[in-house]
Amino acid sequence: MYTDFLYPLLLLLLNTLIVASVAAPSDSSCVNFAPWFGDGGGGEDGASNTDPDLKGSYKALQAWKASVKEDPNGVLTNWVGPNVCSYNRVFCSEPPKAELSTSSSSSKGGRVVAVIDLNHANIKGTLVGELSLIPYLSALHLNSNRFYGSVPTTLADLEYLTELDLSNNMFTGSFPTSTLYIPNLVYLDLRFNRFVGRIPDELFEKDLDAIFLHNNMFDGYIPNRLWNSPASVVTLANNRFSGNLPETFGYMGYSSSSSSSGLREVLFFNNKLTGCIPEGVGFLTNMEVLDFSFNSLTGHLPATISCLTEVEVLNLAHNQIIGVVSDVVCSLGKLVNLTISYNFFSSISSDCGSKQFLGFDFSGNCIDGRESQRPRHQCASLPIPVPGGGQLSCFTIPPTGPFSCITHMSVSSPVKISTQASSKP
Repeated sequence: MYTDFLYPLLLLLLNTLIVASVAAPSDSSCVNFAPWFGDGGGGEDGASNTDPDLKGSYKALQAWKASVKEDPNGVLTNWVGPNVCSYNRVFCSEPPKAELSTSSSSSKGGRVVAVIDLNHANIKGTLVGELSLIPYLSALHLNSNRFYGSVPTTLADLEYLTELDLSNNMFTGSFPTSTLYIPNLVYLDLRFNRFVGRIPDELFEKDLDAIFLHNNMFDGYIPNRLWNSPASVVTLANNRFSGNLPETFGYMGYSSSSSSSGLREVLFFNNKLTGCIPEGVGFLTNMEVLDFSFNSLTGHLPATISCLTEVEVLNLAHNQIIGVVSDVVCSLGKLVNLTISYNFFSSISSDCGSKQFLGFDFSGNCIDGRESQRPRHQCASLPIPVPGGGQLSCFTIPPTGPFSCITHMSVSSPVKISTQASSKP
């Protein structure tokens, strides 16, 4: 019953803390492309399809319209005739001043299609390969429609595309690898679809700022290269990922030119992850939201968690973590939301007990003298570590005193952090 109750709360946390902080592209986000914008349809702007680039856009938009099965709001009713800059939800502008590649613009001084925003249009249909004929398309926003099928491989030809939002649709198949080859993509949103299979490691080598993959059916291991990603937000929640978190957790985000990973918000909740939370978590020093809840993680919390000085939300609920919730955790200065319910914690430090964290629910653990704890027979059978993976060290009791945080590590030297407590008071 508690799962049925908490699951909507987790979705609420996802939508409010994550999606709101790096909002899905909408009309307001188009301000980023202000130098490009036309009127978005409904008016004459003098553009015609005499320019080759607009001829290609006209062909693409007509092919796309022909693939649409349902348009209940009539959004595409004025997608008629060669003046594509007057189409609803289509925004035109002058071509960019600086070329991003060696390709030349045949419409210099004219207009080009820059943005297509069909968010919340409730259109049912498919995407067509002809979309690659819109050479200067910078943003494609399709949130909350009923597009289905696969993502065309030809999207890789859109060299100016920076924002791709396919969220809240019915796309199927494996991860759309064409997105890996869009050279200037910054924002990728595939959440709330029906994608399956593994995520390619190469995704986390792209220069993306936001990667939203939650609420699909992706599976397999978490790619090691996740920690290479320059993204500030990565959401993998509500999928079918399994296995241990990689031991390189937190290490690979470091290089000789940067002192810390850029990751600020990472969601793993509601997957099938096992093993320990690696010591390298302490190297994610910019982390603000970290959610491991609703998995099967085990072992003690690493002492390096005290290095997460920027963390505001830490959710460990519904795992099999053991040991003490110590001052190492509760002394984090910016922590406002700590959730540890339904684990196997045996005690909480006095400092933790005196603090009032939002959502600080310690029920469902093994803490003597506290209400709503596990039955004694469950606490007598603590989770048994799974051999292999080099993660048995997390079943050694970590130090409870202050930890000396290392702030620099070369990506070429993924040395494990020492778990000895600092001699400083």
